[in-house]
Amino acid sequence: MLGADKGRAAALDGQGLRVALVQARFNLDVTDALAQACRAELLRLGVTPEQIEQVQVPGALELPLALQALAASGRFDALVALGCVIRGETYHFELVCNESAAGISRVALDHRIALANAVLSTENLQQAQARQVDKGVDAARVAVEMARLLQQWGRT
Repeated sequence: MLGADKGRAAALDGQGLRVALVQARFNLDVTDALAQACRAELLRLGVTPEQIEQVQVPGALELPLALQALAASGRFDALVALGCVIRGETYHFELVCNESAAGISRVALDHRIALANAVLSTENLQQAQARQVDKGVDAARVAVEMARLLQQWGRT
């Protein structure tokens, strides 16, 4: 294995990591698919089922508060935000997307915790469905890789 490949493989080793998934119930079919794909990838990366906690909140705007509480608990190495916001006919779409993303980023920065943002922002349901599995898998990989990077830097 080449040096870069070896380092990447080590960065994607989830053994011993504790991960919390926070799933919005709004657009539940999509967020369930995101959560299933994320959980399956975490397991594939070596995170055990006992080390994965999953909670649900009403929607994308509630994600940051739940993430903040989980981060403050000190029980997790990484967090994953799972949600889906589909554009409607009003400005509400922009407000929800912007505020949710800002809150999620703030939690990661304030608590210095690995946090993967897997909140889909799409024009329609078909776009969300086309992305739900890949984004769930990507979120698991980001959570594990960032947790390992922060550990390497002495965060935990």
